[in-house]
Amino acid sequence: MPDEQRSIPCVLMRGGTSRGPFFAAGELPADPELRDAVLAAVMGSPTGRQIDGLGGGTTVSSKVAVVGPSTHPDADVDYLFAQIDPVWGTVDTKPTCGNMLAGVGPFAIEHGFVSAGDPSTSLIVRNVNTDTFIDVVCRTPGGEVSYDGDCAIDGVDGTAAPIELRFRGIEGSVACSMLPTGRTSEVVTVAGRRTDGPTEVEITLIDVAMPMVLARASDLGCTGRETPDELESDNAFMALMEAIRREAGSRMGLGDVSESVVPKFGMLAEPQHGGTIASRYFTPTQCHPTHAVSGAICVAAASVMPGTVAASLAAAPRLPEGRSDAAITMEHPSGKFDVSLLAERRADGVRIHAGGVTRTARKIMTGMVYVPTDVWPA
Repeated sequence: MPDEQRSIPCVLMRGGTSRGPFFAAGELPADPELRDAVLAAVMGSPTGRQIDGLGGGTTVSSKVAVVGPSTHPDADVDYLFAQIDPVWGTVDTKPTCGNMLAGVGPFAIEHGFVSAGDPSTSLIVRNVNTDTFIDVVCRTPGGEVSYDGDCAIDGVDGTAAPIELRFRGIEGSVACSMLPTGRTSEVVTVAGRRTDGPTEVEITLIDVAMPMVLARASDLGCTGRETPDELESDNAFMALMEAIRREAGSRMGLGDVSESVVPKFGMLAEPQHGGTIASRYFTPTQCHPTHAVSGAICVAAASVMPGTVAASLAAAPRLPEGRSDAAITMEHPSGKFDVSLLAERRADGVRIHAGGVTRTARKIMTGMVYVPTDVWPA
């Protein structure tokens, strides 16, 4: 009797506040359409609970990393990210994921794609999705990956070894430029969702590491302190947000984004706990329980850019002329998130040269995942 399932080697890892299977690039189909069908089957999509796969029914646990030696002369490793939306069942490779990126260094070292140093290993990762580069530093005492350490990140229990990530070339990661419409803020009018008439909302459309549409919580009838469950259960709010997001996608030159996870949506408010700004980040069908790395860099960049929705709310100092470092602390539903920016204030505006964060990762399981042969014939 022929095999009805095909096995694929993978490693299940937590990267930052996300989780998903990591694959060596050579273990998946080269054809993108077949690869995406295989990844959807691996995660158990398109059913929302993903009970028939590795997905956890949430956007932060329905992610995939594909890692291999880089084909680019300036990088050591190539990283392709795939977001499998548990609600829509779509496989989107337009954006990146900085949380899953935290697992790329350890995975690459343990698979022999990069030689380990002692006591740490530095490598350059090329994000295939956005064709951008990230400097990564992992702890490798004695030439072996160490996951143990004293670094804590809000949204993850316990502590682990720190993994340093520094994103370069992040302006216009997916859209045409950092400010795709050329404006720091603009008004969008959408059909009434929370009121009887049309709703006008001031937004900022920005792409720094991740294309995002940013809006004030107060303009959406919210406080910005709501829990993810409260926001997701508010159907009128979710419909309003999605209407704004679709219009924003069109203005950003991304076309019809009704089945795409970009642009992401950020609902912002003034900080309440000593941070720089408060953010609720949507993936977009769910509210992130913490915050995406790339989205945090994007919101941080907007916070130091005069004229944006974020800058009107942020407790951020004015940048001095020339290049400088800026430390931004994001308040999110599970705590705080620190972002370091290398920014430059010039006569023609603010430029963002790099964004850095500290994350952790953990290897959970190594083994085989199975997909039906009617998805990928043996």
